[in-house]
Amino acid sequence: MSDDDQDFLESLEKEASEYSKDVEIDRIRKAFSLDSYAVLDLQPGVTEKDIKVQYRKISLLIHPDKTKNPAAPDAFDRLKKAQTALLDEKQREYLDECISDARRLLIREHKYTLDSPELKTEEFKVEWRKKTVSVLLEEEARRRRQLKARLQEEGREQRKEEEELEARKRKRDNDKKWEDTREERIGSWRDFQKGRKPGGDEKKKKKKMKVLG
Repeated sequence: MSDDDQDFLESLEKEASEYSKDVEIDRIRKAFSLDSYAVLDLQPGVTEKDIKVQYRKISLLIHPDKTKNPAAPDAFDRLKKAQTALLDEKQREYLDECISDARRLLIREHKYTLDSPELKTEEFKVEWRKKTVSVLLEEEARRRRQLKARLQEEGREQRKEEEELEARKRKRDNDKKWEDTREERIGSWRDFQKGRKPGGDEKKKKKKMKVLG
């Protein structure tokens, strides 16, 4: 094989490698972000080891240092978040419950049984994935409503607490002002008492005698 042929083959391999990276980056970015299994291209029920192996395999392929694709950082960040979610026991349990709920809903809607052959078809798997997206969206919307309600309640409680603090502060200020002017009030009262004359300043009105004629 000539040097030109060797260079041509290496160029093709490099191009194919870049293409596979671009395809994987595009797949990750199109995957539903709330479904960590979809982001990592895994099925529910995999082991923790499977998750780590899959993450390492994909991360080496799409790492921003390994490709010039401008979307690589975003895809890599999504991949990392997906692995973190699946390695977290509570997050993975929540996701598994949503996926199970989606399956039960489909079985009920189609009036299947657990033994129905349709459950093993690719069509059902595709529909199951779509239903999972729907369930996850509904759960996320509910979670955000609950969070909003809690924040609003916390805001009301905080405002109430601030108003109570302000009321106590005003009372302390008023009490202090009253105490600071105590001597002044006492002095004014004493001066007032000293300035009074017996009988007062008012002229006594003499009662006129009525002359009998």
